[in-house]
Amino acid sequence: MTPERPPNPEYCGDLYADGRHYDLQHVGMTDDIPFYLKQARELGGPVLELACGTGRITVPLAEAGIKITGLDLTEGMLRQARARAAGKGIEIDWVLGDCRKFDLERKFKLIFFPFNSIAHLHDPESIEACFACVRKHLSDYGRFIVDIFNPRIDILIRDASQRYPVAEYPDPDGGGTVVITENNVYDAATQVNHIKWYYRVGKSGDERVAELNMRVFFPQELDALLRANGFEIEAKYGDFDESPFTSASPKQIIRVRPPA
Repeated sequence: MTPERPPNPEYCGDLYADGRHYDLQHVGMTDDIPFYLKQARELGGPVLELACGTGRITVPLAEAGIKITGLDLTEGMLRQARARAAGKGIEIDWVLGDCRKFDLERKFKLIFFPFNSIAHLHDPESIEACFACVRKHLSDYGRFIVDIFNPRIDILIRDASQRYPVAEYPDPDGGGTVVITENNVYDAATQVNHIKWYYRVGKSGDERVAELNMRVFFPQELDALLRANGFEIEAKYGDFDESPFTSASPKQIIRVRPPA
């Protein structure tokens, strides 16, 4: 059964409807895979990836022998994930589900929430519901890892009337080059950055618009939210090389554990 469509602005179904576009847009993005593979090998399986998308991380971990489950809200992304795994001859447990309300009836030694996906949780109720599901599914000695960008004020306050480049890639349907540009309006009261992506295919000039509304988590706030929801922070890195988190770090990568 398809999960109930969550209320706007979290829902980005138009953006994630076709996993082929997602994969072509992110070709070459592999720097986080060795990090998660190292964590999985250290902790052992089973592993759960929240918001697994097209299996960009899931499949390489499974290839390395990690027993991993991928959960995602969007069928279009999971369709591509299944195709990716099938192309490698790998069987993976793919779950169509909402990270705020899932029950897999088993526990995991590692649960991770990669590549800014937590930014789709905009309100306290959604964040608390997700973290409650994680606690329920995390083994006593397990670990939970959250990976999100370190906010940049210069991006949040950009001129909303201007378009900024995002990506270019070949259209999977042979229509030419897909060019994505974006603009954004940041709402400081809700801490949601309202982003619009404009897709132009080939030379037709026609554009498709998709919303990407991302909750911004400032460093001390995210730490406090994790602690308030029953986790103990074990480490906080600024990038996938496990360098310490600083003001200049591009990422917030937080590894937490259940209370001792």
